[in-house]
Amino acid sequence: MLIYKKIITVLTLGAFLFGTSLIIVPEGRCITIQEERELAKEFMAVLKTTYTLIDDPVIVDYVNAVGNRIMAAIPPQPFKYKFYVIQEDVYNAFATPAGHIFINSGLFAALASEEELAGILGHEIAHVVCRHISQRIESSKKIGMASLAGMVAGVLLGAGGAGAAASALTVGSVAAGQTAALAYSRENETQADQLGLGYLTGAGYTGEGLLTSLQKIRSKQWYGSKQIPTYLTTHPAAEARMSYIDNWLHQNRTESAPARDETGGFPLAHTRIVALYTDAKSALAYYASSVAASPGDPLAHYGYALALTRSGKWNEAIDHMQRAIEGNAMATHMLQDLGKIYFQDGQYKKALNTLAASRSETYPEGQLYLGRSQLELGQLAAARETFDNLVRYHEDYTQAYYYLGESSGRLGDMFAAHYNLGRFYGLKGDRENANFHLNRAMKLAASDAQREQVERQIEDLDPKKDKKSKAG
Repeated sequence: MLIYKKIITVLTLGAFLFGTSLIIVPEGRCITIQEERELAKEFMAVLKTTYTLIDDPVIVDYVNAVGNRIMAAIPPQPFKYKFYVIQEDVYNAFATPAGHIFINSGLFAALASEEELAGILGHEIAHVVCRHISQRIESSKKIGMASLAGMVAGVLLGAGGAGAAASALTVGSVAAGQTAALAYSRENETQADQLGLGYLTGAGYTGEGLLTSLQKIRSKQWYGSKQIPTYLTTHPAAEARMSYIDNWLHQNRTESAPARDETGGFPLAHTRIVALYTDAKSALAYYASSVAASPGDPLAHYGYALALTRSGKWNEAIDHMQRAIEGNAMATHMLQDLGKIYFQDGQYKKALNTLAASRSETYPEGQLYLGRSQLELGQLAAARETFDNLVRYHEDYTQAYYYLGESSGRLGDMFAAHYNLGRFYGLKGDRENANFHLNRAMKLAASDAQREQVERQIEDLDPKKDKKSKAG
């Protein structure tokens, strides 16, 4: 596990993307758009084994809304961009080829506005548009096979269990032979800032957030060398960047079109990030202090309620969530969170009534806990309908398939039970259990349509599927 984490750190510097295999661009051949997609796929496979991607719909949907607003201001791209939040209390954001943009929860928690979030995302989008990482990979063939072999050896030794030696070999090899060729250059950073600022203003932002977010990241370095933000190592020349951005803003401030209203949702998403995905004790102390300082602030009570759930203090959490809901325009999400707290406290009837009153197809977690409340109260048919609707509108919402399988099994529909459990484990990346349940479903299939349904899922589990389709 340690070796993979070190490899991921190297990858954020712009190095190769590893998975079950190492993709090396042959001499004299440029990396293509399709190769970018393959590299990104390899990266995602490794990242999911080492880091936790936050799947909170309030947070993920909001970050994607901001990212997509910026994307609407740039020329058409050859792939769909996706935006992710990694649960990691480190200041960092980075992009891979093929439009995968990441921001760490630690950096998100430090931001103060949508402008700052947009500034971070706009800069990373520009890196992908310019194909900076892909160009560094193209140029890596000039370094020679010795250094590349050192990297491969480090990966293989790590897989074989020689963790410490592998780490030293991998990092040493990269530091000696790869970093200069694969890391972002100062020119890359300047170009990403130039284009990013244009994208931001085109999307209706002022661009100020790019400067203020960089200033926050830069200021953290002064706390000590051990706390230097990863972002500053992956994005060089911070001082020069801040000077350039400041001058650009000064020159373009009066020429820029008036900023449009923000996408909306930053206060809610940011509160959830801090309350649920930063250090639990720190979050609890922070919101206890916030409530004491601003007893009339609904978001302070909301954050405190969420932080209290992490230590199982359900009664206190219910009290503060109710206070957050009173007279609050954002009470829809809060009402669904209250229903979830009732469920976790074993108050299933209250949970059901609260969640039913706030039911929204745009908030899958609310539906999930509505269905779970129905299950606990023995309302099996209603529960299955709830989970069925949930996966219909949110087909990648992993947990829903587990409970759809459970409710189907309790109703005696064993084909649906095994089929949906197979989909659950498939989405989790557990091929062994996914194949087990899908093969059971195949044996229980009563029609050609059901058999074809299962076959499609089994094919999707095949890691060689993409290579087969290309060869065909």
